[in-house]
Amino acid sequence: MDKSPDAFRTISEVADDLDLPQHVLRFWETRFPQIKPLKRGGGRRYYRPDDVELLKGIRHLLYDQGYTIKGVQKLLKTNGNKFVMAVATGDVATMEALVAANASKADEPKVNLDEDQVVGRPKVRASGRFFGFGSSANDDAPEISVGKGSVGKEDRALLQEALFDLLECKRLLDQVR
Repeated sequence: MDKSPDAFRTISEVADDLDLPQHVLRFWETRFPQIKPLKRGGGRRYYRPDDVELLKGIRHLLYDQGYTIKGVQKLLKTNGNKFVMAVATGDVATMEALVAANASKADEPKVNLDEDQVVGRPKVRASGRFFGFGSSANDDAPEISVGKGSVGKEDRALLQEALFDLLECKRLLDQVR
């Protein structure tokens, strides 16, 4: 018998769903204060549906996007839990809305890709943007020079759109596996 989508999940169910060992979930609880499972007698953990979505987002950022724990902590701090949950589901509209709402609250960019946040990527000038969302400090920045040619704003927008399409395809393939 399957559980209702609103039912609480045990740590073993969540670990199986995320394809992670249980000790990783316990470790993440120490690194991400946003993860707060309900603990019952004997220390048994029960995860709410929102906890599971947050864990999916954290897993996606750490394992699929190459973020470090410190990088995910900064994303959670600046953009909140709902942003990371939206990353897990690939909900681009929600991510855009949350970044726009956060950007209107303060003048400084909310997401800053520092070199200690992402591993496995070339170090480039941080633009204050996460996949092109949010406004950077200088929207009239000159075109980025790449090799012999240059990439304009329109081309960057098309590349960002292609990236999201590829991420959505990857998410769908991961669900099938």
